[in-house]
Amino acid sequence: MTNRRQFLQYASAAAAATTLATKSSSAFAAASEAPFKISLAEWSLHKMLFDKSKNVTNMDFPKIAKEECGIEAVEYVNQFFKDKANDKKYLGELKQRCDDLGVKSLLIMCDGEGRLGDPNEDARTKAVENHYRWVEAAKFLGCHSIRVNAASGGSYDEQMKLAADGLRRLSQFAAKHDINVIVENHGGLSSNGAWLASTIAKTEMDNCGTLPDFGNFTVRRGKDPEVYDRYKGVNELMPYAKAVSAKSHDFDKDGNETHTDYFKMMEIVLKHGYNGYVGIEYEGGKVSELEGIKLTKQLLERVAAKMA
Repeated sequence: MTNRRQFLQYASAAAAATTLATKSSSAFAAASEAPFKISLAEWSLHKMLFDKSKNVTNMDFPKIAKEECGIEAVEYVNQFFKDKANDKKYLGELKQRCDDLGVKSLLIMCDGEGRLGDPNEDARTKAVENHYRWVEAAKFLGCHSIRVNAASGGSYDEQMKLAADGLRRLSQFAAKHDINVIVENHGGLSSNGAWLASTIAKTEMDNCGTLPDFGNFTVRRGKDPEVYDRYKGVNELMPYAKAVSAKSHDFDKDGNETHTDYFKMMEIVLKHGYNGYVGIEYEGGKVSELEGIKLTKQLLERVAAKMA
């Protein structure tokens, strides 16, 4: 399977990417288009969407992305239409709005559906089956993936085995719909790049991959916190990436993100041959959500111009 081959090749690929040497005249120099495309993750607007006084819903998301942010590809979050996964009338209207606007639906980020690596077999099976409707909704909307979590319990190796089992079973169902199952580094061992990369390889499913997030590398909080190196983590996850999440919080006077060196990070992303969508996920609080999205977009555009 492709994942097994990728895993065997991983060490050399990772080493090449971590050098981060200044790129010479690479394939991008001759490319006639930008080295990657920009999309918008719905979580960037979570404050607006959760605030009932704003009267903004998931149905408005494609229009906001296109008309307010100048972005023509969107990544949904299931929390904002949790009861609509099986509602073909609702999904049909959402799809029509996207079609009318010329907006492309890329994926649905799925939370709150159970632990795909739950140590209890019945609970794990229930979690797998809970995601089926989101696979079908993603297919209906024209998405390529659903983003899931790899939460589990037990030792390092036990969690890998359990999460791989749940992900494999879900991916087998999703494969029948031509949908990918992609895992974000999203806390716990999933924020350990080596663990998540190995877990994906263990599924041995071509449609099971990763969604590397630039900022979610806190493995453990509390009195004995553990934070994984974000550049190392993204490098480890990129061989399996089917999407990328550009997390942003704050910006300096020059428009650079203060937590992540976007030029260094995107160098890693591109060295792995990735040229798909990079989704903006703004989570800051010093400027408005719309302004934060625009600042992130401007930064990504500067990165693209430099690396093209």
